[in-house]
Amino acid sequence: MAQTLRGHGHSESLGAGKAIAVLTSGGDAQGMNAAVRAVVRVGIYTGAKVYFVHEGYQGLVDGGDNIKEATWESVSMMLQLGGTVIGSARCQDFRTHEGRLKAARNLVKRGITNLCVIGGDGSLTGADTFRAEWSSLLTELVKGGGITAEEAKKSSHLNIVGMVGSIDNDFCGTDMTIGTDSALHRIMEIVDAITTTAQSHQRTFVLEVMGRHCGYLALITALACGADWVFIPEAPPEDDWEDHLCRRLTETRVGGSRLNIIIVAEGAIDKHGKAITSDDIKTLVVKRLGYDTRVTILGHVQRGGTPSAFDRILGSRMGVEAVMALLEGTPETPACVVSLSGNQAVRLPLMECVQVVSKGGVEKRRSFQNNWNVYKLLAHIRPPSTKSGYTLAVLNVGAPAAGMNAAVRSTVRIGLIHGHRMLAVHDGFEGLAYGRVEEIGWDTVGSWTGLGGSKLGTKRTLPKKYFEEISINISNFGIHGLIIIGGFEAFTGSLELVEGRAKYEELCIPLCIIPATVSNNVPGSDFSIGADTALNTITTVGPHAPPPAPFPI
Repeated sequence: MAQTLRGHGHSESLGAGKAIAVLTSGGDAQGMNAAVRAVVRVGIYTGAKVYFVHEGYQGLVDGGDNIKEATWESVSMMLQLGGTVIGSARCQDFRTHEGRLKAARNLVKRGITNLCVIGGDGSLTGADTFRAEWSSLLTELVKGGGITAEEAKKSSHLNIVGMVGSIDNDFCGTDMTIGTDSALHRIMEIVDAITTTAQSHQRTFVLEVMGRHCGYLALITALACGADWVFIPEAPPEDDWEDHLCRRLTETRVGGSRLNIIIVAEGAIDKHGKAITSDDIKTLVVKRLGYDTRVTILGHVQRGGTPSAFDRILGSRMGVEAVMALLEGTPETPACVVSLSGNQAVRLPLMECVQVVSKGGVEKRRSFQNNWNVYKLLAHIRPPSTKSGYTLAVLNVGAPAAGMNAAVRSTVRIGLIHGHRMLAVHDGFEGLAYGRVEEIGWDTVGSWTGLGGSKLGTKRTLPKKYFEEISINISNFGIHGLIIIGGFEAFTGSLELVEGRAKYEELCIPLCIIPATVSNNVPGSDFSIGADTALNTITTVGPHAPPPAPFPI
């Protein structure tokens, strides 16, 4: 870390003589502790004093033992803990002028002029209000004898930096909020468990997930499990949604499926603003279709458990950036929020982001709209009767990676939607050389989303020694393009195919590589399919792994 900070022009003395307070506010979210840990350790590294504020804004108002100096050791073993170790509480006192006056005095008495707030948009708005009133609060405290003029002079301005901790992912300006990924993991664990019993009894399950007025959790869950239908507040269904839903469920059963999964966001509404509840959907399905239907409301289990690897890393990275933003701040620097944009931690004006959220702009985020469009394509739009005349082949290359099957499913279905003929190649380049190729249809890949490994089979074999056989089969099967899902071997093999074009004209077809490897070493990609699952397996198994066998003497 030292090298990284020096690389940006920072030194161990950047925080000398300064004090930072960190608090968590609002609903808890997995990964908050990672952010707190990062703030404490980077703050101490730069020479600053760092204080815990226990129980959120209530602790800031009450002071006393609620505000304690943190040490390097006090955040040890915190990274893997869920919730927030320093506590969080709803605080009505901080909403009042008198409460903020007490909070200001508690900070000034400890020489704290830098405040890091981890919470939702309400918590961050409160912090910005506190900062805007800071000068007037100090003036009032001096007049009332609460602090001295010298103390007020030393604490003349307050720097504020926010980090968004919320499982709802409902904040604009950031790709992901702390806690969202872990909540999705909790949801998917339950979906996977429910799927087995649903298949056994040919049931329909209606799962209600959290999110308030944001449908992110519901939408991504539907994408991840291949749900038959999803209800989200950002996209109210048409007036005849009941007919469409029943038709969709019937088509799925006729196609051979033994279960139906319907995901409902807790804030789901119809086009007239009327709430759509899980019980409403159950009643509809039972009455019209007669399916055995069960409702599962996940509730606070989504907030519980240990944070995912992604949230541990996200909280740590954001915490580092938050400390740097505080220590580099000036009286003229506006309050900022640390966000994730394109896999980079960035600083954005806090209130601009909050105002966009308050205006309902969260559903306009490009990534959200893209996810919604992808879900509709994969779940609701059926292949056209007219064909494009193109044939595409998909294959897996390299070691198996979790998520490969989901990628194959998406590839096949998108290809079919565009009217292409889709071929599945078994066992990688070797299978293409030996003609292990077959046509693959829409329903074949229907249940592949949550399956591990590679349903197509995969090998590390490179294509160079099979150029002639591969060229013959490309011609025999009428293949116009290859979609290669795999790791570094897929990348290397594609380069070999390009080199082979000089001798074999059949290889002069479009090639597309989808990085999928736990090694995350495919050039040109920040994150490969499978790497996240591997990291989560490591963080889950690592603490429980048996000790190594003694070395023989």
